[in-house]
Amino acid sequence: MTSDETDKTRVRAVRFARETVRLTGYSIYGTGIGFLALFTLPVLLVVGFLWCIRVGQPLVRPALAWVRRVADLELARLGRLGHDVPAPATVGRREVQWLVIHATWGLVLGALGIQLLMMAVHDSSYLLWWRIAPEEYQTVADGWVGARSAEAAAWAPVWGVTAFVVWVLSASALSSLQARPGLALLRDPDGELTQRVSQLTATLAAALDAHAVELRRIERALHDGAQNRIVGVAVLIGAARREVERDPSRADRILARAQDTTEDALAELRAVVRSILPPVLENRGLAGSLSALAADCPVPCSVVVDVPVRCPVSVEATAYFTVAESLTNVAKHSRASQVEIEVVQSGERLRVRIFDNGVGGADPTRGTGLTGIIGRVDALDGTVTVTSPVGGPTDIRVELPCGS
Repeated sequence: MTSDETDKTRVRAVRFARETVRLTGYSIYGTGIGFLALFTLPVLLVVGFLWCIRVGQPLVRPALAWVRRVADLELARLGRLGHDVPAPATVGRREVQWLVIHATWGLVLGALGIQLLMMAVHDSSYLLWWRIAPEEYQTVADGWVGARSAEAAAWAPVWGVTAFVVWVLSASALSSLQARPGLALLRDPDGELTQRVSQLTATLAAALDAHAVELRRIERALHDGAQNRIVGVAVLIGAARREVERDPSRADRILARAQDTTEDALAELRAVVRSILPPVLENRGLAGSLSALAADCPVPCSVVVDVPVRCPVSVEATAYFTVAESLTNVAKHSRASQVEIEVVQSGERLRVRIFDNGVGGADPTRGTGLTGIIGRVDALDGTVTVTSPVGGPTDIRVELPCGS
């Protein structure tokens, strides 16, 4: 196995472990919300009964406000899991339905994940303490299997490893199943549509702004660079023509200057073309082009690219320029000694991460190239997250849609 393959495997394993722990943590949080929902159900039943006999009207509003509070906790949890769920303006039948489902189904799913994790810890460590435990606690497999002898206790680690593997493999599914009722019932269809229209309008505006900025940049590059040099070539050639008969040697020197200026103009034009769509991106793909950027960076860089298929040209170009601008910022401002670049395709999303151990303090509102990155990413309906406290480190995360 090559070093690149080893790095990719290591990154995938670390990412999977982090995601498993994260999902389990939010499942435990969801279990706590499930207990709140469970305790809320009898309250709603009592309030409903009192309302039916015409004495509980003053209790209806506080009860619904409490349901709203519990539902808001679930909406916040779903948001941290990466789901964007617009909250409905008022509490209605769908919120009460969610409350019933989460107090039962959601609570059971969360408890199952917790039980698997506890069983893994209990059974894996059983050999260390089983002899001093009371006889009624000398069991494994969540109390289903007795282990009161050395031979039976020797199987405890097997049960622990099995529970651990099941926990790792089922964490994502349990989290998804626990979140599904909230996604289906707490979502406000009208609010979601309004939010999406606003988001697409903002994306279109960002795309137009980014296009205008790019045109102005190209215009300035051509006007201030190549055009001035070409004008200089024309002036030099005119001077050389006047000196041909009077002083041929001077005319030759002027033509040599004109040739140098022409080469400089061609270099300027090539630089402009590369800034529009770098040829290295077309020839070597995203992995090769990012490796080339890292090799040119004065700060040591590690690059991990896990993109099995080519993405749309606009997505690859945006990812390339994001990394290029970030490395420029690192070299100019960060005083970092190490940069980590990670580009991973997950489903229909391309995730780009640039991490440096510098002094931090990067602020998109103060420019430093981050404004250009945000404009490019917004134009593709992507997201940018910049974490850069003063003192460091700086962590830039970009997500781009890369579906067909």
